[in-house]
Amino acid sequence: QVQLVESGGGLVQAGGSLRLSCAASGHTFSNYAMGWFRQAPGKEREFVSAITWSGDNTYYADSVKGRFTISRDNAKNTVYLQMNSLKPEDTAVYNCAATTFRNSDTFYYAAAYRTWGQGTQVTVSS
Repeated sequence: QVQLVESGGGLVQAGGSLRLSCAASGHTFSNYAMGWFRQAPGKEREFVSAITWSGDNTYYADSVKGRFTISRDNAKNTVYLQMNSLKPEDTAVYNCAATTFRNSDTFYYAAAYRTWGQGTQVTVSS
């Protein structure tokens, strides 16, 4: 089973950018589709973005479309989330997750992901 470690979170002003990284180890990274989810205080966990095992297809929540970009480097066993034009409402703990499912309809649901990282805090000040 793959293990995941996120990094890159921090405090940024509204309009700024951050790039999150999720490093995988312990199993063949390219076997997994990868997703990013986030959870703000007092709110439910929500889907942010996902990418297929090959990187050929990407998926985004409407709230981040056009501002966030997911990518992966299978040679480095890492998935990235480039976040631009950040807003205070993007403040949350961001988790990456891995799934062996191939059906992209499942990518939007946390239950589809077997393995999760510990999370990284993103705080956007107004």
